[in-house]
Amino acid sequence: MTENKRNKPLARRTALGLAATAVTAAPLAVLPAEASAAAGPRPVRRLRARSEIGRVRLSWEGDPYKPFVDHYAIYGARTRGFKVGPETLIAKTVYASFAHDRMGGRRQDWYYRIVVVDAAGNRSRPSAEVAGHSTESVTVSGTALATVGAFDHKSLELALAPNLSAQYRTRFPNGVDYTFGTSKPGTDWCYIQPGPSDSWGGSKPSRATFRFTLDAVPAAETWLAIWLLDTHASLAGTITLGLNGTQIKEVPLERGATRGSVEGDATVPGTTLKPSYVELVLPASALKAGENVLTVDKKIGSWHVYDALGVFTR
Repeated sequence: MTENKRNKPLARRTALGLAATAVTAAPLAVLPAEASAAAGPRPVRRLRARSEIGRVRLSWEGDPYKPFVDHYAIYGARTRGFKVGPETLIAKTVYASFAHDRMGGRRQDWYYRIVVVDAAGNRSRPSAEVAGHSTESVTVSGTALATVGAFDHKSLELALAPNLSAQYRTRFPNGVDYTFGTSKPGTDWCYIQPGPSDSWGGSKPSRATFRFTLDAVPAAETWLAIWLLDTHASLAGTITLGLNGTQIKEVPLERGATRGSVEGDATVPGTTLKPSYVELVLPASALKAGENVLTVDKKIGSWHVYDALGVFTR
């Protein structure tokens, strides 16, 4: 009886055809979304490059939470069809945009690809390649009429640079007043211009005056170029430009790194300084033969640090 009871389940399994061999589970079907996750993050989409003076600004679209993205690795080279690798890695960022900067005034042509790296260290395929170039500055393509500074991403040749802002009110109690041809950058043009948010500058607006002489009003376009080494990170403010008593434009400044008041060289590897650029056409109607007076008023925000300023024709 005991033996029969033991055999009944076996007979049932035999009847179902399961007794002779072990059961092997069939592989489960993998859904497309699961296959994508298993393969790592998806590449970014719509990688775009916008031309600016001294830099190329990249932007793209992606899926930052599918899976969770740790960072985007930006690769670039001067030649088309380049290989993605350590030697072409430009930077890493957690944002879906990046400014490839400090290219100088001459146009530079670049090619870019982005790799997504998720929190587990998995890497996406490289994105499609995109071409971009920086915009050539008037400091390169134009003819200089009057300048102060070297347009080299440094403030070191200017007065009080790189970190003596506390002496501003003593050295420049009435603001900077510079005459091209007679004044000297190292003593007469301060590297930093305070705004009303700066107690060391007197907590009031400031003015920098730049005087230059023209034999006649140029027939070609006359341009103003102001290269800044850095600005305040949250209170960059604006500058108001005037020419011979006529207000030309109020220009919002880009937010910087708040390091330019103590550092003077943006070409040093690893520096956090954030150079920015203002270049615009001066109206011919505001120019005159003889002495011209350009004013830069800081009425809003905190300080900005100069790289150089100049008037050019193009």
